[in-house]
Amino acid sequence: METGVVKYNPDRAFNGYTLFSETFPSPKGPDEPARSIHLIDVEGKVVHEWHVETSLQSYCRLLPNGNLVYPTHDRSEIASGNCGLYEIDPEGNVVWSYRCRADHDFQILPNGNLIINTITESMCPALGPELKRNPYIVEVTRDKDLVWEWRGEEHLRELEELLPPGGCQHVLDRIHGEFAFDWVHNNTLQIVPPNATYQKEIQSGGPIRFKPGNIIISYRSLDVIMVIDRETGQIVWAWGPGVLDGQHKPHMLENGNILIFDNGTLRGKSRVIELNPLTEQIEWEYTGEPDHTFFSDCISGAQRLPNGNTLICDGVNSHLFEVTPEKEVVWEFFNPYRNDNAWHAIYRCLRYSPDYVQPLFRRIGLIT
Repeated sequence: METGVVKYNPDRAFNGYTLFSETFPSPKGPDEPARSIHLIDVEGKVVHEWHVETSLQSYCRLLPNGNLVYPTHDRSEIASGNCGLYEIDPEGNVVWSYRCRADHDFQILPNGNLIINTITESMCPALGPELKRNPYIVEVTRDKDLVWEWRGEEHLRELEELLPPGGCQHVLDRIHGEFAFDWVHNNTLQIVPPNATYQKEIQSGGPIRFKPGNIIISYRSLDVIMVIDRETGQIVWAWGPGVLDGQHKPHMLENGNILIFDNGTLRGKSRVIELNPLTEQIEWEYTGEPDHTFFSDCISGAQRLPNGNTLICDGVNSHLFEVTPEKEVVWEFFNPYRNDNAWHAIYRCLRYSPDYVQPLFRRIGLIT
């Protein structure tokens, strides 16, 4: 199969730099090769790489100063101490770290604090017998002070009250059935940005759920996405059972809609959808042609780009591509930078504008 950039329409694709990596387990020994994180241009050329010596979840964020923050693999051995979040400089030197059971996602707040999706394991009789893996969200300062926390097992009743009877039954069947241990498997944490839906809620005098600063999360085991009110800690909106199937990366756009990679794990075909959360109607959808040709049963995500196109990470297939609102593929890339020690899959990717990466380029000498 041909790899690298196999399609590129410079007139319609968003010009920028794409950050991605494969997923790496914990190193088996000191001689095992370092793991690589790649930043490529639209022609597929690597313009910079970071090398790390820990496990890697394959989801990273480039900071405005050119440093990078990445999480270790969500099932890393906690006793080793080589787990959690790491900030590294362009040469890969660790400049800050936070030890935790990092689980899939994190966000960096404007004040520099980090809000991190982590996991705990405890007995929760309300969820059933035996040990449960629970979502635990924390906000920490750069000095590692804990300033906010949220425990998912304390909010099941709110979820049940927000869902219709059929959706509630779906959730309970999953919790007491095949997902009795990892009953949530939260794979997303997004801080709600300024958005048009919030303004509509204010104008209508209705309930305020999509206020900037609230948090969107994704319970993959339950096929549910939801919003946490940041001030009260309550779940204030939930949707998905009967429509979603093993989804990843729901996040709110400026227009107030929510973009979701709907994996279709049991359905056998994936799609990317844009949901109006007020009407709960799908306003845009991308599927394969024919639809079964687009399928990533786990991981993956999508990003709405400044030009209105959507960058899609078909994670299991190490396949990244960009589509227009009319669903024309204008950029397509298959990862050629494979490492024998990795799971050949890309959890997520992010594209950055040329302006955003300039501080990094100055530090590594690509521009002066």
